[in-house]
Amino acid sequence: MDLTVTLNQITSLSIEDRIRLVQAIWDSIAAEQAYPNLTEIQKQELDRRISDSEANPDDVMTWEQIKASIKRHP
Repeated sequence: MDLTVTLNQITSLSIEDRIRLVQAIWDSIAAEQAYPNLTEIQKQELDRRISDSEANPDDVMTWEQIKASIKRHP
């Protein structure tokens, strides 16, 4: 497959069609359960975050709180 030709064809699609294409590609990746290989450090960090989340389930922010925080600190 010539990736350049394919990308040119994709960019000629409407935004709506490109979004549908991206969703279809994402769904195909998810269906294969293809996940990147993590380094040991990344695995340890994920484990740490999971443990922290389980130990402090109320220590979270809603998406609205996060957006408001960002807007306060430009």
